[in-house]
Amino acid sequence: MIVEEIMKTDVTALSKEDTIADAIRIMSEKRIRHLPITDEDGRLQGLVTDRDIRDATPSIFHTELFKEDLQRPLKMIMKTDIITGHPLDFAEEIAAVFYEQRIGCLPILNDKKLVGIVTETDLLHTLVQLTGAHQPGSQIEVKVPNKAGMLFEIAEVICKRKANIQSVLVYPDKTDDKFKILVIRVQTMNPTLVVEDLKKAGHHVLWPNMPGISL
Repeated sequence: MIVEEIMKTDVTALSKEDTIADAIRIMSEKRIRHLPITDEDGRLQGLVTDRDIRDATPSIFHTELFKEDLQRPLKMIMKTDIITGHPLDFAEEIAAVFYEQRIGCLPILNDKKLVGIVTETDLLHTLVQLTGAHQPGSQIEVKVPNKAGMLFEIAEVICKRKANIQSVLVYPDKTDDKFKILVIRVQTMNPTLVVEDLKKAGHHVLWPNMPGISL
C-alpha cells in the first residue's frame, strides 16, 4: 500500500502571515491538530501543531491580558525543519518514520508542493484495514521455524478447511531468532477445527491455546 492511497488530499493550510488566533479558530472548526504552512504556490514553508499553539498561547485565565499575542504571525511559532513524504512512498516505510522520529503527522509533497497529509490516525486506520480487524473473524498465532515454505504449509492446512484468510502478519520470535510467529486472521468465528488441523500437522499453535480453553 502506498501513501497516496491513505493520505488526506483535502488539506487545510495557512500562510506564515496568518495569526495564531487564525490557527486556533481553524483547528477548532476543522477538528484537526496539524496545520501545514504554505506559500502562494502551495510550497511547504512550515508546520504548526496544537502543541505549538498551546506553548505559544496564554492560560485561559490570562487571555485578556495577552490578546496581542494571539495576533502574532504563525511564522513566529511554526517549525521549519519538517520531515516529509512522497505519494509513492510505502505506508509501512512512513510508519517506521513515525515510530523512529516520534512525529504526529507527515506532509506529503510532490514536486515540492503540498498534495496531502498523513496523520497517526490515518496509519492506525490503515493498520486496522490491513489486519482485517474491522471484519468478523478469528486470529490464530503459529510459531514456525524461520525457513522458506512455512507460510505455504500453514496456508495449505487452512485451505483444506476452506477457511478464507483475511490477513497475515509475520514477526520474529523474541526468545529465539530461529523461529517466527505467523499471525493469521481467518474468516470464521470458530477456528477450533482449523487449530486442530494445524496441531495434527505438527505445528505449534500459540493462540488460541490458553489453559482452560477447550479446542
